[in-house]
Amino acid sequence: MQLTNNYYWFKSVIDPDTCQRIINLGKYKIEQQKQCGESVEGTTFGDGEKGQMTEATAQGEKTKSQLAKEGVDKAYIRDSEVTWFNDSWMYDLIHPWVEEANKSAGWNFQWDFSESFQFTVYRPGGFYGWHRDGMSDHIGAYKRYIYGVTPEQPKANGKLPHHYAVNPKMIGKVRKISLTLNLNAPGEYEGGDLKFDFGEHSETGQFHTCEEIRPQGSVIVFPSFMPHCVTPVTQGVRYSLVLWSLGEPFK
Repeated sequence: MQLTNNYYWFKSVIDPDTCQRIINLGKYKIEQQKQCGESVEGTTFGDGEKGQMTEATAQGEKTKSQLAKEGVDKAYIRDSEVTWFNDSWMYDLIHPWVEEANKSAGWNFQWDFSESFQFTVYRPGGFYGWHRDGMSDHIGAYKRYIYGVTPEQPKANGKLPHHYAVNPKMIGKVRKISLTLNLNAPGEYEGGDLKFDFGEHSETGQFHTCEEIRPQGSVIVFPSFMPHCVTPVTQGVRYSLVLWSLGEPFK
């Protein structure tokens, strides 16, 4: 799909106190989950996270073709910690920016539901390699999962099989719009850049680093089918809040 605007952003629209409030809540939840023996590892659709591939190489921001040229045939795609929020005040805070970006960017994608917020922590060396947040066609739509009936079994960590969900508001829908809120104050981390792959035929260049969202409280919104990555953090800790908004598959 060719777009006039591959992403849309808003500078410092969430105040520092609110950003810190989210960070404090996220850190508290992660610590509580760890104390209860629950996994807080950021997962991937294809089980490509570090914990599932302990003997593999870190992909970082390298593409699969770059890794192949280096002779690497086994690499994990993600190294981060996460927890989840369903607080109504967060949706009230963030949904207007999804709506504004969807309109102002000229997409006007149909959407009617958002998943849980993902609070993500990238410590030194942490990253998320090249990926898309979801498929956009009917094949990639969420299917209903019924425990004890659906043939596929949940993963060892409790995660449902790929493209399954239990929330009825997700069934038959796909991720259409992704949003990331930068929670950090300036200078709190280095590396950890959000990068896009616009394709080798893009007139503006294939790869683009988004410096626009470095200021604390900045929001970036983009189509969920857009390939992107988070480069390795080299110093400090990066905190972000991510949201995916869903709708019917593109027709």
